[in-house]
Amino acid sequence: MSVLFEELQIGTLRARNRFVRAATYEALATDDGHLTPELRAVYEELAGGGVGTIIVSYAYVTREEQPNPRMLGIYDDSFVAEYRKLVDDLHQRGARVVSQIVYGGSATKLDPPSARILGPSAVAHPKTGIIPVEASATDLRVLADAFADAAARAQAAGFDGVELHAAHGYLLSQFLNPLLNRRADEYGGSLENRARFLVEVVDAVRARAGAEFPLLVKLNSSDGVAGGLTEDDSIEVAKLLAARGVSAIEVSGNWRACRAKDYAGEPFFAAYAQRLVREADIPVILTGGNRRFAAMERLAIEDGIAGFGLCRPLICEPDLPNLWMGDRAYAPRCVSCNGCSSSPGHRCILP
Repeated sequence: MSVLFEELQIGTLRARNRFVRAATYEALATDDGHLTPELRAVYEELAGGGVGTIIVSYAYVTREEQPNPRMLGIYDDSFVAEYRKLVDDLHQRGARVVSQIVYGGSATKLDPPSARILGPSAVAHPKTGIIPVEASATDLRVLADAFADAAARAQAAGFDGVELHAAHGYLLSQFLNPLLNRRADEYGGSLENRARFLVEVVDAVRARAGAEFPLLVKLNSSDGVAGGLTEDDSIEVAKLLAARGVSAIEVSGNWRACRAKDYAGEPFFAAYAQRLVREADIPVILTGGNRRFAAMERLAIEDGIAGFGLCRPLICEPDLPNLWMGDRAYAPRCVSCNGCSSSPGHRCILP
């Protein structure tokens, strides 16, 4: 049996294989963030398709700030019972389940945007043009508590872990980015200061959910722009997180700028992940460009990559892990065209 079909271990999380469904925005929740039959069906199909771990699409942690339309929420206790039903169902289908939680900030695509959007500094977002309110020390304490409350809800709902979304330009990522974080206090300037809020959120989650509950962080390998977070800085942030008891790092980055054909079948951020495994004592999940079974198998065996996140390939073929179980040489249909990101329900557009 291939190493990719061996058990993935992230703290107390034990999954049937190394394949991880990376959190994927489906835009299929209700307007206020609750589950729908359509969204439940997406996860049921994924679990039946053989993936070991499903990271459920990002859920916003405060009622007042919704990053994107029809995304999931986890901002009050009304979500616990419905998530419990979902998690129980996916467990019965053999999958482990992780809740990803987020505060979007100025990266929002909600139209119109939330009335009050916090950020590290009052700097216009380069893509949305939105200028957030610079978060005060009180704001940051409230947000850290909101993340901790959301993690406690995920734990109460039976999720096998929780993941902080600190990548892709959302708030936790913005604090790490010198282009968006111009603060002159203890949350800005040096890398240690820019990482301070993320570390405080980790500490708040640990205080609420306990030391044993698996806590993952999704982290950019770099921001992919001049003046943003560099790979060297990202490695140091990962080391800080490992020291604070984070259970695993999911490696990502500017995936929209990547095309699978340009990487000759290699995962987009493999070089960074290989370095992270060498330099930080923490399990690494590599997401982005995972298309070839042989490439992932080699990275698992030779470099110690713990898991492999799949997003667009599972939109195209939710049963891809089962297909690989039958034929390791199987070539996924996904060509990273990004057509799914603009289709209704974020479905694959290939015929």
